[in-house]
Amino acid sequence: MAKAHFERTKPHVNIGTIGHVDHGKTTLTAAITFVLSKYGRAQATRYDEIDKAPEEKERGITINTAHVEYETEARHYAHVDCPGHADYVKNMITGAAQMDGAILVVSAADGPMPQTREHILLARQVGVPYIVVFLNKADMVDDPELIDLVEMEIRDLLNQYEFPGDDTPIVVGSALKALECGCGSRDCQWCGKILELMDTVDSYIPTPERDKDKPFLMPVEDVFTITG
Repeated sequence: MAKAHFERTKPHVNIGTIGHVDHGKTTLTAAITFVLSKYGRAQATRYDEIDKAPEEKERGITINTAHVEYETEARHYAHVDCPGHADYVKNMITGAAQMDGAILVVSAADGPMPQTREHILLARQVGVPYIVVFLNKADMVDDPELIDLVEMEIRDLLNQYEFPGDDTPIVVGSALKALECGCGSRDCQWCGKILELMDTVDSYIPTPERDKDKPFLMPVEDVFTITG
């Protein structure tokens, strides 16, 4: 069988979605792939294709870390969607430990919740160097002052865990609305916010220096024993 020669023409960055259970991390991951697929930079991946395990579908929550890939104009991204549920923190740590930067997803309707705080702390402990915030579910909040209040809470929380909260970029949008629309236009009220988020990730999270000439090192995510 002929082997295709793999050539990377864009810098590679490992990124991921972190945050409280049900705040929209997996929906945002799906929305990013759908919007970027309009530009030929991703394969559109549905929500239920990201939450692959049967118990994830059943309960509507992410348990294992899931991986998707996509590109922006500037970079190639490997994106890990981390579970937000308290019971699956060890899986979140596995995903976060490999990140060059993270997208913290917070529901504008709820504000920061227990796993929001926990994930910021874990990101600090495992050495995630940069965080960009996506304030999700903005379609469910009528009062702009409420969104400002949630923004302030998030910035305070980031400062608490020694991230530069005052300078952290926050993009306000709705992943579900962008996913439902899927037009991919920059002028769209919802899809435009997904593109703005990716522009922010491109500019705020620096391209990491890779030790290409060092010995090979491979992270192992899980080990299974199969009998029979």
